[in-house]
Amino acid sequence: MATPVHVPRVNNNDDEVRLVELKIEIGSQVTAGQVLAAVETDKAVVDVESPAAGFVIAIDAQLDTMTRVGGVLLWLGETADEKPPEAAAARVPCGDTTGESMPTAKARSLLLRYGLSASQIPASSARLSADDVERYVAERGLSPTVAKGPSAAAGAAPEIEGQRVALRPDERGMLATVTWHRDQAVAGYIELPYDPAPWDTHAKQFGEQHGLLLNPMLALMAWRLVELAIESPKLNATIAGNQRHEYKEVNLGFTVQAGDVLYLAVLRNAASAGELDFVKQLSGLQRRAAAHELSPLETQGATIGFSSMARWNVSRHIPILAPQSAIMVAHAVSADGEAVLGATYDHRVLHGGAVAALLRKLSRPRKAD
Repeated sequence: MATPVHVPRVNNNDDEVRLVELKIEIGSQVTAGQVLAAVETDKAVVDVESPAAGFVIAIDAQLDTMTRVGGVLLWLGETADEKPPEAAAARVPCGDTTGESMPTAKARSLLLRYGLSASQIPASSARLSADDVERYVAERGLSPTVAKGPSAAAGAAPEIEGQRVALRPDERGMLATVTWHRDQAVAGYIELPYDPAPWDTHAKQFGEQHGLLLNPMLALMAWRLVELAIESPKLNATIAGNQRHEYKEVNLGFTVQAGDVLYLAVLRNAASAGELDFVKQLSGLQRRAAAHELSPLETQGATIGFSSMARWNVSRHIPILAPQSAIMVAHAVSADGEAVLGATYDHRVLHGGAVAALLRKLSRPRKAD
């Protein structure tokens, strides 16, 4: 019997994804867990893995086109000459709409442009469509509150002769992230020097107490950031339409440089673990990132971020915000030993005073407060 491989749901807000890479062709023999393709949203590029061993007998999606979430991407057969079924498998459900019609991708873009929420607009069907939003806007004579920004690929062609090189999946993901930062967030940056001695002492004592081989200081600082995000939900939030969306869970994004690839590795529901378990889980996440073995869920969905360039002895770096997040903490230690904490933040959600207060609290372990 043929096995369908469905287009995955990357996140609840995207009902279509773009097929950006196919690693197989009809007739290819594959194993369970093998990466078959890559799909892209405006937030991430995610690998599609094979659910079973078999042979590729049909490919139902076209490269570089938008594909419906839940539709059939391709079919696997037990033999290379097995015939694929004519009908595609049923779509996966879209999930809980929390009392309002879930907007389509085009409708969501219009909602953001006009500063509206889905709950304001009557839907003509089970999903809020772009036509519904356009009709609502036209009836009320509304004007956009956010200028329609250029696409990620916009811009004049370079005048100097050269060659075009296709971006890798991680580079396309970075392009999407930077474009969101440019077009959506109102980014600010604050930094302050701090005395690293209390953190050094705390990390040494913690490592000795629990028999850790590696210095846990950065992991402990990240844990402190998670604690502070729980205490102040605005840190763990973004803007949706004209409302602040405060996340139920803290998904910590932690930057990891693996060769020439920069990952924002994501530890989901980071607050569910205690301090020691968090340090161990983050260490495992870093190891998988270094080995390029992160799962799709470990590369997306960050709600708050932490980045350190201490290993390069830089005195300052200003990180890019992860899409749909309000703050990314930056840690640096210069060659002469000066330690600095900074933060890029979305001024739509947070103001400078709140970020400065966060950095002061983060500059010392809780026990030293």
